[in-house]
Formats: sequence, structure tokens, C-alpha cells
Amino acid sequence: MTKSLGALLAIGLAGLQFLAVLAVVFSSYVTSQQALINHARDLLRDVGINTMEHSKGFLSPAQGAAELAARLAQNRVVASDDPQRLEQLLFQQLQIAPQFAGVYYGSENGDFVYVMRSPDGPGEFRSKIIDHPNGQRRTRLIWRSDDFSVVERRDDPADAYDPRQRPWYVKARAERTTIWTDPYIFFSSQQPGITLAAPVFKPDKSIRGVVGVDIEISMISEFLSRLNIGTNGKALIIHRNGDVIAHPNQALIKTESEDGALRFADIREIDDPIARAAFGPLADSGSIPVAKETPSQFDYGGARYVSTMMPVISDKLPWTIAVYAPEDDFTAVIKKNRAMNIWLAALVAAVTALVGLALADYIHKPVRAFAVRTALISQGEIDPDAPLPKTYKELERANAALVQQIVARRETEREYGQTFNMSSRGMAQIAPEDGGFVRVNQRFSDIVGYGRDELVGMHLPDLLHPDDMVGFATQGGPSSNDFVVNRDIRCIRKDGGTIWVTLNGITIRDRQGKALHAVLTMEDITQSRNREQEIDRLNRDLTHLARGNTMGQMASGLAHELNQPLTAIAQNADTALLVLDQMPDSDAELRDILTEIEHQSLRAGEIIRALRSFIRKDEGARTNFNFADLLAQTLHLVHADATEAQVSVETDLPPHLPLVVANRVQIAQVLVNLLRNAIEAMATRPDGVRQVTVNAREADGMVLVGVEDTGPGIAPGLNLFTQFETTKPDGMGLGLSICRSMVEANGGTLWHTDSDQPGAKFYFTIPIRQTVQT
Repeated sequence: MTKSLGALLAIGLAGLQFLAVLAVVFSSYVTSQQALINHARDLLRDVGINTMEHSKGFLSPAQGAAELAARLAQNRVVASDDPQRLEQLLFQQLQIAPQFAGVYYGSENGDFVYVMRSPDGPGEFRSKIIDHPNGQRRTRLIWRSDDFSVVERRDDPADAYDPRQRPWYVKARAERTTIWTDPYIFFSSQQPGITLAAPVFKPDKSIRGVVGVDIEISMISEFLSRLNIGTNGKALIIHRNGDVIAHPNQALIKTESEDGALRFADIREIDDPIARAAFGPLADSGSIPVAKETPSQFDYGGARYVSTMMPVISDKLPWTIAVYAPEDDFTAVIKKNRAMNIWLAALVAAVTALVGLALADYIHKPVRAFAVRTALISQGEIDPDAPLPKTYKELERANAALVQQIVARRETEREYGQTFNMSSRGMAQIAPEDGGFVRVNQRFSDIVGYGRDELVGMHLPDLLHPDDMVGFATQGGPSSNDFVVNRDIRCIRKDGGTIWVTLNGITIRDRQGKALHAVLTMEDITQSRNREQEIDRLNRDLTHLARGNTMGQMASGLAHELNQPLTAIAQNADTALLVLDQMPDSDAELRDILTEIEHQSLRAGEIIRALRSFIRKDEGARTNFNFADLLAQTLHLVHADATEAQVSVETDLPPHLPLVVANRVQIAQVLVNLLRNAIEAMATRPDGVRQVTVNAREADGMVLVGVEDTGPGIAPGLNLFTQFETTKPDGMGLGLSICRSMVEANGGTLWHTDSDQPGAKFYFTIPIRQTVQT
């Protein structure tokens, strides 16, 4: 069925416009009021957040100033025991922060320096200094101008003020940190305020004194009065005890207590009935401050209100921002204009539909001309080389750019496809939806043994060893979470064999963060794993063999040493029996004792001979092996020792050595012992070249192996291969003796060669495997 592009454009534009109008009208009826209420709540929240930030920004300079003054006094930048310099520091702090009513410092000995604003005094600022020269208390009052010059001085001998008894001093001293007092009405200015105090420490961490700042918070109320919250909305600040400490109308927050002193009005008694209705019940239930932002709606005087109470500003400033406003401030206009907007929207829809139809026809004209030209060319009525009809330049450029992008993308896809297919590592693409393989290269297929077509649709867990499935879901792809894999793991091939592989996987995402696919690389590391296991096995076997040989040599040596005294005991017992036989009155009991001694000594000798025979028979199994492979594995075992001693190990082997026949573990033990002896000998050298060279060559039906080092060599007169003789302080003297025994047990010889060159040179031979001639 052929469709007209012009008709589709016209119908589409008109239909979309009509649907848009319907959506606007419907949503206006259903959601406009609720949206505005939500907007009102957002506005109240923003007001609360702004008020919190303003309050913190208003008070944070005070904390910084108090802590700075405390640090300066503590670090002796400003001597806290110099009233003149300390007064100047506090004077400067007071000038910098206009919200400060006064700054002061009290010390542990009762000294006090106080600088405050004095709008009604003879000077703009007044200082009160209490010190104790020569042990006598003195109180001075100094009025100063803005340039710190003295306007008037006066002594006040009747003053009995002691800063150490004030709540701000006591609290800062007890808590040993910066503290805020609860808000209160200043006695002198009758204005709401708060005091911040910070302790000053001596070098031994004891208290030197306390720096304090008085801050008038009436400007916070002025800030609240300037906020535009709808038409009739208001914001106020409530202390954790229910006191209203800031309100757009400052006169409402102060009231007289029973003793005539001024105090803050409680939220349940403030002369703001709407605020009482909104937040008074929370105070009654003990829910001030709230744990989190608490929006609510309530009715008062026949009107509907929305309110929000914010959580406390901080632990040090337990103030709650409370905001309320009438709903009509936000919804009255929309209610009045709703019907007008609906009719206006309908009119706009009708007009724009007509304009859209005309615009669609105008846009479609060049396209229609191309379509007509194509039809005429197909009928042979016009020449294909005829000039093109007039069209849009933007469409021509867009078409050319699109063609270029398509060509470049195809070239990139071709190059990526070649890299993917020809990679030396196994590679696979994983679908983001279900985690199935989209495509794999030939190397991936060869590693796991499945055909490439078989793998498409399978999942990675389908290939994993059951014991290594931890961390891999049975299904699912990387669409929700990043698919990141980097680990060695076992896989089960199609033929049932187990292989070790290294997996690396990442998720490819588009610019919007949507997962396109995951790329997984796989490398077969089975052979390297097997080599590592073989080296571990060899190390365990060497350890076991060394332990067994050491015990065997010790047992053999002890058997040899014990056999002589046992023989002497047997001979002496036999001689005693002969002497006893020549005696006329021989003691029968003595004869039994001597006979038992001779019998037991002969029995002990038989046990020792059996032990030596048993040890000599434990020669181990001999196999054919490649000496070069055994040497490479042995070097892994001594690599850590050589690195720690800064010894380099070199090898000098011909390209092709014949196979040898011997006990593989015993020959490895000989190599390890000789290498470690050389490394330990050179580790004690303070300087010089530290190098061990292992060489091997074929000689007279044997493989001759040499271990040469550049160490201090062998001390003269030392019999290297004698049991229990050693140069090491913690040695047993069995290492070289055991090595010679193991080499000889395998048909070879071990010896040491003296040389004029520095270092020790040990050589041993291993029989070459004899080939069978046919």
C-alpha cells in the first residue's frame, strides 16, 4: 500500500496538535491544583533551606572569629595576658563582623577583656578590662571611636563581675570545645541574641581562658520579614525547647516572665494564631525538633494552609525552620483562569492546526517534486542527467554528511570485526538484556571447545566450573550494573575437561549511559597453572626429602657410632663369663646377669644393623627427565632468597642436553642445597660481585653439572663431606654429606674443586638415559 508523505505530514501535525491540546486540558483539570500545591511545598522547603543557610552563614563568622582568637591566644601570637594587645584584637574582630554585639576573653585568674558596641555612650565602642596588678582587682571602662582612639576612661571599683562564674565560661571549660549557649534576650540591648565561646589551652592542655562572642540574632528576623512566601506566608525559627527565636514580626517573640524579665515567647503562646495552629500541636506532643522534613496541611479560619517544618540546623544550633502559607496564595489564580485557559488552548489548537496543514504542504512540495521526477525517469519521459528540482540545501548537506557517516561507520565496523575475529585472545560480546553471548571469535570457541554457533545464546555461567560460580548470576546482563570481570577461574570444556582461564570484561555504554553490550576476553592459562603446581609439588617433595635424608643420615651416623660400644659390651660380657667358668665357686646369679648383658648387647647390634639396612634401601624411584626443565623449576624455589641477598643466578646450558635417569626429587634437592649454600656464602660479603653460575655439559656418558659462585670460597683444612662438620653457626653439618649420598645413590659423583679464582666450585654427575638399540 502506497502512502502519501504530504498526507502523513498534514495528518500527523494536526493530530499531534489535537492530542497535545487534549493532554494540556486534561492535565490542567486533573493535576494543575496538585502541581501547584507540590510547588508550594517545594517553595516552603526552599525557604526553609535558604533560612537555614542564611542562619549558618550569619553565625559561622562568629565561630571562626572566636576560634581564631582562641588559636591566636593559645599560640601566643597575641598574648592573652597583655590586656592592651588583646583588647585591640577583640576590637578588630568586632569591626569585621557587624552582627557581633560584643567580643570578650576571660582567664582562669579572673582577668576579663570585653569590647562591645556602645551606640548610646560617649564613644562608638566600650571596653571593659578587669585585671589584678600586684594582686589588687581593678576594673576600667574605656570608650573608643572607630579608629581605636580613646574618647573617655573611667574606673569602676564597685564592679564584682567574675567571668569564671558565667554559664558560657563554665560550659566551654567543661566541654573543652567551642559551644553555643541557648538564645536569650540581652539585658543591655533588650534584643534577642546568642553567645558562642571557645576555650584557650596552655601547652600542657590545661585551660588558659575562654574567648566569647555575643551575637544579636534580630537580623535573622529582619531576613524573614523580607521573604516573599506567596502573599501571606511566613517563616519562623523555633528553638528545641519550643521558644520562637525569630519571626517576621520581632515584637511577637518577646514576652515578660513572672519576675519581669524579658524572655522568648513559646510557640504555643505566641501572638500568631496561624503559627500556633500549625506548629503548636507538635510542641504539645514533644516532636520539636522533627527528625526529618515534615510537610503538612491544616485548616484555620475556613482557609486551607500548607506548612513545612525542617530538621534542626545542627547539633550546636538546634533550631527548626517552620514555614506556612495559605493554599489560595498559589492556587487562586489557576482556579480563576482555568476555564479561560481551556478556551484559549482550544483556539490556539485550531489555529495552529490550520497553520500546520499549510506548513506541511509547503514542506512536502520539494519532496513531491523529487517523487514526480523519479516516476518520470522510471517511465523514460525525462533524462536522468536533467537538472534536479529545487530543494533544500540543508537536506542536501545532511544527506551528504549522512552518507559519509555511514561509510565511516561501516569501515570502523569492518576493522573492529577483523580485530575481533583475528585476536589472539578469546573474545565475546554479551547482550545487555539477558547476558547471553551475541558473538564470539574462533579463539574463544577453540578454548571452550564449543562451536561458534553453539555459543550464541549461551551464558557465561554455562561455561564455569560449579565450584567457581560465586559472584556470577545464572541469567541477566550488564544493563543495570557495570559488568566488570577480572579474575582467574576454571571452565568446563564441551568435552568435559577442566581448564584455567583469565577473564576480563567491561561494559560498553553510549553517551547517555545505556549499556550497549559487554566485551569479554578469555585467555587459556592452564599450562602456566600446571607449571606453578608442578613447582609447588617439587618444593613440597624437596622439603619432605630433605627432612627424610637428614633424619636418615643422622640415624645412620648414630648407628655407626653406637655399634662400637655395643660390640665392646658384648666382648667384655663374654670375657667375664670365661673368667667366671674358671672360678671354682661361681655365682649362678652373676652368670645369668652376664649372659643377659651379652644377649641384649647382641640384640641391640642386630636392631642397629637392621636400621642401617632399612635406610640404605630407601633410594627412591628413578625416572627419565630433562635436566634443563628441572633446573628452571629449581631456580623458582631459590628466587626469593637470591633476590633478598642481591645475588644474580646465571645458567650456561647447551641447546640440547640428553635426558638423564635419576631420582628427580633427590637431584632437585642437591641443586637447591648447592644454590642456597652459595647464596648464603655471598650474602655476608659487604661488596663485590654476587653471582652464581650453573652450567651443564655431556661428558663420558654422564651429564656434568657445575655450581660456581663468587663468594669467599672454602676455608682450608675443612672436610666438606664429613658428617656433623659445618662452618655455619646454626648448621648441623649434614647438607653436603646428604647431597653426596644422594648423588652416589643415583649413580653419580659429587666433589669440590679448588681454584685460584675466588669462590667455591662444586660439580656432580648424573647418568644419561641409555637408549635401547634394535
